[in-house]
Amino acid sequence: MAEALKAGEKRWEDRSWSSSDGLRLHFRDYPGNTDRPPVLCLPGLTRNARDFEALAERLAGEWRVICPDMRGRGDSDYARDPMTYTPAHYVADVEALLAAEGIERFIAIGTSLGGLMTMLLCAANPGRIAAAVINDVGPEIEPAGLARIREYVGQGRSYETWVHAARALQEANRDIYPAWELPDWLRLAKRCMVIGTGGRIVFDYDMNISEAFEAEQGPAPAPETMWALYDALATRPLLVLRGAHSDILSADVAARMAARAPAAELVTIAGVGHAPTLDEDESIAAIARLLARAG
Repeated sequence: MAEALKAGEKRWEDRSWSSSDGLRLHFRDYPGNTDRPPVLCLPGLTRNARDFEALAERLAGEWRVICPDMRGRGDSDYARDPMTYTPAHYVADVEALLAAEGIERFIAIGTSLGGLMTMLLCAANPGRIAAAVINDVGPEIEPAGLARIREYVGQGRSYETWVHAARALQEANRDIYPAWELPDWLRLAKRCMVIGTGGRIVFDYDMNISEAFEAEQGPAPAPETMWALYDALATRPLLVLRGAHSDILSADVAARMAARAPAAELVTIAGVGHAPTLDEDESIAAIARLLARAG
C-alpha cells in the first residue's frame, strides 16, 4: 500500500465509460487487490469523484477504488436532456459502468444521493453488494434539508479567487462544519469547484440538474418504496453514518435503519451536519471496521 501512495504520484487512472444515450462518463480508478471486491464511491447531488480522494488514497493498494463522476458532474459529459438528471438514469449509468468493467460484486460507499443510488442498485441483485456505507441519507428525507438544497442547486455563482470561493462556502455552510478553518474550506472548494472559462472559480456541475430535481420535488422515490429497497440492502454488512446536526437524515430514521438491519452499525459524527466528509477520525475507523467484515 505504501508503494502505491508515495507523495507526488498520481494515484489513479482517469478512465471512461459510455451511457446508453451516448454520453462519455469519467471515473477515477485507484488500483488495488483484485482478489477483493472493488469499492464503488457514489457522490452527492452536486458533487463529484474528488469528494472521495482522501478515502480512496487511504484504501488504494489494499482495495481497488472506483470513483465515478455522474453525468453532468466533474469530467463527465453534460446530459443533452436535463430531465435525465434523475436517480433512475444515474443508476443505469452505474449499471453500464459495472458491466463495462465486468464487476459482479462490489462494496458501495454512497453519500447522500449516492446512498439512495446504493439502495436502488440493490433492488435488482442484492447479493452483488458485499457491504455498504450509507452516508447521511435514508429512506425518509427531512423536508427542511430538501428545502435548503433547493435554495442552492442550480445557482451559477462564480468567484475571483480560491479564497473568495472558500469564504463563500464558509458563509453558506458554517453550520454544517462549525469547527472548520480556512484550509478546510479551501479543500472543499477545490473538491466541488473548478477554474471555468474566463478564469473565474465555478461549481463543477451542470446547473441544469436543478430542472429534474425540481420536477420530481426531491431526489428519491416514495419512502415506502425506499424502505423496501433498504430492507433488501440491510441483509448486507452495513454502516450508517449520520452527521449529528444533519437536516437530511433524522436521528429517528437513522435509529430505525439500524434496528431493521441485523448487520448494521450506526455511527453519529459529532459536530457535523449534512454530510460527513468521510475524513473524520470516527468515519475512518468505522469504514475500516466495515471493510474488515467485508474483506
